[in-house]
Amino acid sequence: MNQLTAKPSPLSTVSLSLQELGASSVFAALHSRVSGLGSAEAEQRLAQFGLNKLRRQDRPSLLRRFSFELIHFFAVVLWVAAGLCFATTAIEPGNSMATLGFAIVAVILVNAGFSFWQEVKAERALEALEKMLPRSCRVLRDGEWSLIPLERVVPGDVIEIAEGDDVAADARIVETHLLRINCATITGESMPSLRNAQASSTRDMLQASNLVFAGTSVVAGRATAVVFATGDHTEFGKIAHLTLSMPQTLTPLQQGIKRVSRVIAALACGLGVLFFGFGAFMGLDLIGALLFGIGILVANVPEGLMPTVTLSLALSAQRMSKRNVLVRRLPAVETLGATTVICSDKTGTLTRNQMKVKSVYWQGEIIPAAVWDGRAHSAVEDMVFAEAVYRTHGLREAEIKNSAQLLDSGDPLERALVQFALPLCQSFPERERFAEIPFDAARRRQSVLLFGQQDSILCVKGAPEVIVELCTMTISHDGESVAIGEQKREILDAAARLAQMGLKVIAYARRFVCRDGDAARVHAARVHAAQFNGDPESLSGEIERDLTFLGLVALEDPLRPEVPGAVAVARAAGIRVIMITGDHPETARAIASDSGIFSGQGGRVILGRELESWTSAELQLALAVPELAFARVRADQKLRVVKALKQMGETVAVTGDGVNDAPALKHADIGIAMGICGTDVARESADIVLMDDNFASIVGGIEEGRAVFSNVRKFLTYILASNVPELVPYLCFVLFRIPLPLTILQILAIDLGTDIVPALGLGAEKPSPGIMKLAPRPRGMHLLDGRLLVRAYLWLGLLEAAAAMAAYFFVLNLASWNWADGAAVSAPVAEQAATATFITIVLMQVVNVFLCRRDGADPASVREFNPLIWTGVAVEIGLVFALTSVPLLQQILATRALPATYFALAAAFMLLLFCAERLRLHWIQGRRAGLLVA
Repeated sequence: MNQLTAKPSPLSTVSLSLQELGASSVFAALHSRVSGLGSAEAEQRLAQFGLNKLRRQDRPSLLRRFSFELIHFFAVVLWVAAGLCFATTAIEPGNSMATLGFAIVAVILVNAGFSFWQEVKAERALEALEKMLPRSCRVLRDGEWSLIPLERVVPGDVIEIAEGDDVAADARIVETHLLRINCATITGESMPSLRNAQASSTRDMLQASNLVFAGTSVVAGRATAVVFATGDHTEFGKIAHLTLSMPQTLTPLQQGIKRVSRVIAALACGLGVLFFGFGAFMGLDLIGALLFGIGILVANVPEGLMPTVTLSLALSAQRMSKRNVLVRRLPAVETLGATTVICSDKTGTLTRNQMKVKSVYWQGEIIPAAVWDGRAHSAVEDMVFAEAVYRTHGLREAEIKNSAQLLDSGDPLERALVQFALPLCQSFPERERFAEIPFDAARRRQSVLLFGQQDSILCVKGAPEVIVELCTMTISHDGESVAIGEQKREILDAAARLAQMGLKVIAYARRFVCRDGDAARVHAARVHAAQFNGDPESLSGEIERDLTFLGLVALEDPLRPEVPGAVAVARAAGIRVIMITGDHPETARAIASDSGIFSGQGGRVILGRELESWTSAELQLALAVPELAFARVRADQKLRVVKALKQMGETVAVTGDGVNDAPALKHADIGIAMGICGTDVARESADIVLMDDNFASIVGGIEEGRAVFSNVRKFLTYILASNVPELVPYLCFVLFRIPLPLTILQILAIDLGTDIVPALGLGAEKPSPGIMKLAPRPRGMHLLDGRLLVRAYLWLGLLEAAAAMAAYFFVLNLASWNWADGAAVSAPVAEQAATATFITIVLMQVVNVFLCRRDGADPASVREFNPLIWTGVAVEIGLVFALTSVPLLQQILATRALPATYFALAAAFMLLLFCAERLRLHWIQGRRAGLLVA
């Protein structure tokens, strides 16, 4: 199959064999030419294959997404209520049910609008972070090189890439010079790999040395390549599509809210229908029975729940943003609080990712870097060692020449090594960097071939055990080259001691390829190197031998100073921290010990290669070890660890930065992407983005997340408690045939007027001082459980209902009403009594908001001043005054002014509620203390 005839995707079958073709055959296979495509031809292919950009995950239109907010459980219940109101008006025109219907519709629209606005706001914050692939590319069109927008690159285009560029599309190299590519975003391998234009026998595209892929970056060199895949059909696009198309699971909070919604909606509908029939049975007419049923329904639906939940999450997300944690999905705030295990990267998360040389091993002794820097370095041997460190790097030449740029660009390890040798570079002989064999995981070393006027040398750096094995000589204390002999063991012991200190150890060696001014041999070496340039295996076999060992350089990536404290907080909160890194196991152990992940010597470090042969059961048994770290781990192995932890019932938070980390981020309960070094696909897959890549920010986020769950339970208690005094008046209305003690509009005024701001104040509570000393809540713990329902409905709610009805009858009695009068009372008196019910519920809720600040599960918690709660109280009192004294509002809500004696009674009820709840909490504390003693 020919790639250019496949529609709509670029070539798949041919692309698998492109690496096997010679460079000259690639153009024919892709229907291209050495001079590039013509402009007209390129336009045709653009129409055929589409723009070279990743297609965002399909999202519903704004209108459709807004409509989703109109059909959740609470909204459907309210739609039914509004429909009944309008139906009643149609049956019997002239009643007030239409006004009630419009009020209920307004409630639905306001709730939907607010939730929709919060979602769109979060999306826009994410879009501000996204910086996808490079925006332009150098392309050969009509025989001339030009810079075109990246989106217009098509299969068959001839492109040029050079150091510092990001690769715009998947392409087959046809010409190259010392091209090195960083494929970390695709394969997870952070070390650059060499690329060439020669045919390859491998069938694995990602392992082919003559292919480059979209989203990877050019570390050094340059190349000309022919594009064979663009957009979603690149390897980058395929990984992104598979990751982003994974179904989005509900967070624990979303599941909890869904459960609450179903329970309350079912309860409201059931009671509404039941009491509609009951009202008809008791002799009410159709309008009266409908009013009764709708009142029961509306009284049981907490209309303010959804906006309060959304506002609470938004305020928590805002506080988290001040801790450098960007929340992509609001419900993820609470999920983070449920975390029981954090799988954390090492570099840049636990450490600063700011490497610096700590010590050197030179001529048989370990010397601190500061002492080495202070030496005169007059010996030739010192210069030889320093030159090897300076020359054998993986940075771009522009960075080496610009010391200011060297400070903030390139690989941190390479920068640190070059900066270490930089003060002596003026004394080095002038040499040309001619050929290079980059570091790779299999060889574990890097070699650089240098040519001077009189000689050529090979400098090699890599893992100590690898380099020492290739050495036959070393430099003695008096500066002479001697046989290495038994010193191999001494060198490896020194390397082990340095690694146990948490340092990254690199060995250096060199070899003269030719010397003594033999121009003919130098020329022959040049020709030989050119012949094998780009073929590491052949070149290494020829010249990486008989090396002279120079020394060791030990670098440290300092631990972030706040990490040990953050790990200690996590441990105290019952959260395990597991480090997963690609680094050396001894370095992993040292960092785990220094950070507090290992509290002693009992921690276990597991290598990635061990996982390959383990069954799921064996992995889960290994994960049961309390203190654990993983080293030399690939991205697929990281995903396997995450899956195993979830199977064990853990709530897992995972950090990651590359596109290869995206599956683990997506599969975790909470995915945490790096904001500084993370890729866009990692951010898109994650729930949370760390703007400072700092582990301490995760722990701060967990504290906020725990507070969210606690706060949601608090305002659930507060909101549900008012449902009972809203429900009881309707029962009394039917059972005792008294004037209606509370209108439906007054219920809505409570739920969406007076209760909203205090509930929001509860939702905005900051974490209590002891919240990170508690164990994580059980995975199956629900927002709405028996304890909360009993407290809200059967305790606080009943006390409020008793006070409301007592105030109602108190006002009726002041008007000389008695039971024999039944519903036969004047409208002003009935409205005044209903006003007393309404105001009493509001005033009892004023007390209730302070009672709900203390959760029965944590009654001893001390909380700081919360201005939003006090603002809410002021709003409640202000709304009560306005709704009962402003003529227009009086007319809408059917309220009247109350006698002064009523307020004395209301104050007594408020005090009674406060004392009753405090006595209950005191009894709970005493009972717990007794159980502990027992």
